[in-house]
Amino acid sequence: MFEIIYLSLAILLAVLTLAPLSWSQVWWIRGLDFPRLQLSVVLGVLLIVGFVVIRDWTSVTAVAMGLIIGCLVCQLWWVVPYTALFPKEVVAVDAGEAGARLRVMTANVLTPNRNSGGLIKLVRDYTPDVLVTLESDAWWGKQLEAIEENYPHTVKVPLDNLYGMHLYSRLPLSDVSVEYLIEDDKPSIHCFIELPTGQKVKAHFVHPAPPSPTENEESEERDGELLLVAKHVEPEKHPTIVTGDLNDVAWSRTTLLFRKLSGLLDPRVGRGMFNTFHADYWFARWPLDHIFHSHHFALVSMTRLPGFGSDHFPLLTELALSPGENGINDGPSPDEEDKEAADEIVKKAMA
Repeated sequence: MFEIIYLSLAILLAVLTLAPLSWSQVWWIRGLDFPRLQLSVVLGVLLIVGFVVIRDWTSVTAVAMGLIIGCLVCQLWWVVPYTALFPKEVVAVDAGEAGARLRVMTANVLTPNRNSGGLIKLVRDYTPDVLVTLESDAWWGKQLEAIEENYPHTVKVPLDNLYGMHLYSRLPLSDVSVEYLIEDDKPSIHCFIELPTGQKVKAHFVHPAPPSPTENEESEERDGELLLVAKHVEPEKHPTIVTGDLNDVAWSRTTLLFRKLSGLLDPRVGRGMFNTFHADYWFARWPLDHIFHSHHFALVSMTRLPGFGSDHFPLLTELALSPGENGINDGPSPDEEDKEAADEIVKKAMA
């Protein structure tokens, strides 16, 4: 009986491991990108149980053990880059040139959450140069007027559909545009941020909808928006950042394809996952809030901040302009198959 149960679990985990390797955009398959760390733990436990319990090896237990080991290797291949076991992709610096640093806070507020005081306290304690809030409606916009004395440059897109967005900046903004790239009720903000040195940074703030049975049954809208942003990024021309709640994990095929097409770097590689969701469940957390940047920047610090009643933790990242620290080709690069896949996804999403 143990052999059959063990083999059945191994087959189930093999299906859960291999399904998201396809380009299928069905919500439940794309959702399997998320729990790779949790599945790795389950596989590790089953591996230990097998070695402890199995005394007489048979073809059935050997097949089961082989599946478990193979799946564990596959899962770890995706998540290990987001641990200290992997080389860092972005160079760290203690501090950059005065006036050439940029502190960005990304905070999904959770629309029904009414602890605006908690977020305002975090802003005052950590003093980001730029704050972007996601899921912020008109009520949140009204509460955050309390910080506008120190953040005079604002872009406000209050919506009550969980996709409102507000941008607050100490630094001047220019060429501001609010775009609805794929869905006509899902905004993104695009602008230049002017540092005290006079250098301008191109910034894209995004929050695509997740694939789910209650929103989009397939991930084409989310994937299409991310890849469309990637196609418009020009890191060879401007220092660039892309940040927001991507409703996708750092290690998914879509996020990796985004990074390949955009040429942007991920400061979490070699440092940690910085899981921001779900704030209430330690055993089910994933890195959904992201910041990617061009090779012009090095990393000063990256911190997951304390919660304030939302289902997301805020993410605070400080970058410093440090030309030459990172190479323009340090990140992953696309091949022709990647470009064709991206074109097809964007075409389908915009149809």
